Amino acid sequence: MRRSLILDVVVRLVFHSALLLGLFLLFTGHNRPGGGFVGGLVAGAALALRYVAGGIDEVRDAAPVRPWTLMGTGLVIATGTAIVPLLGGNDLLDHGKADIDLGFLGVAHASTSLAFDIGVALVVVGMVLMLLVAFGERLPTFGTPWQRQRRSSP
Repeated sequence: MRRSLILDVVVRLVFHSALLLGLFLLFTGHNRPGGGFVGGLVAGAALALRYVAGGIDEVRDAAPVRPWTLMGTGLVIATGTAIVPLLGGNDLLDHGKADIDLGFLGVAHASTSLAFDIGVALVVVGMVLMLLVAFGERLPTFGTPWQRQRRSSP
């Protein structure tokens, strides 16, 4: 299959901007529209663009982490931030806030809802990566063990 030069250039220009937009939506989500789910979807869409432009190998270069590792980490973070308040006698998913003085940079507002959103974003990005890997891998031939199939040269 021939690669499109225009598509490659556009994806290389848009990819990093889309990741930054996903991070912006993630970090501003608890005060404005956005959050972990939307930020994860935008980052997943950026990875899907890489898949369209260059296939599964391009996605593996962009995200060298295994998808189930991202999903598991995100699930542990989201579940942990949901359950930890129960240990302190508070309600499930109760959140706390802290103001951190950064000197001349000002004051940063931190919340445990941000940790929950980060967990959700990791789960969403991991799921998108799993879908892309499922679409991009060749099925093993009958009688061979399940392993990463090497592409045959055309």
